[in-house]
Amino acid sequence: MTTLPLFPLPAVLFPGGEIALRIFEPRYLDMIRDCARDGRGFGICLMLESDDGGAPASPAAIGTLARIVDFNVLEDGLLGILARGEARFRASATHVRSDGLIHADVDMLEPDPVLPVPPEFGLLATILSRYHERAGATFAQHEQSRYDESAWVGFRLAEAFPLSVSERQLLLQTADPLDRLSHLMQWLPRFQDA
Repeated sequence: MTTLPLFPLPAVLFPGGEIALRIFEPRYLDMIRDCARDGRGFGICLMLESDDGGAPASPAAIGTLARIVDFNVLEDGLLGILARGEARFRASATHVRSDGLIHADVDMLEPDPVLPVPPEFGLLATILSRYHERAGATFAQHEQSRYDESAWVGFRLAEAFPLSVSERQLLLQTADPLDRLSHLMQWLPRFQDA
């Protein structure tokens, strides 16, 4: 078990995915400074409840360890960071510091097993590959072999499909990569006309 500072968001970060963040609250500026200085990560969790009065948000129990991969100053003068998702974790207890920053005792979850994409889900890998071809240079870097990894395909489609945050959270919480692909396959007809 380890302790992580948490950054609750109205979004879900998946292992291997990236998220751009605009940092302006003092508690998160301090958190980012400490993480960058110490080479540590922080937890990104879906924000379940938020109080506009400044009270800490209630985070989902399953989140993703994030590492800072880039910094920049945004046009409005605020700090921008790019964070990459690593492993999933389960928070067992949370503690709120005096500055409002949430820390959680977390257990890191086992990485998904490396399983090939079964034939019944082959369409999903094809859709992802075509999506990446259309998206351009950033995605063209992916090795072709990644499109046969069930976990990687599931997480990348969970980012690409127009899903609700609760559906994304369900996919993050799903422990079996084949179950994740099954959910995505069931939802596929919703996107065929999009």
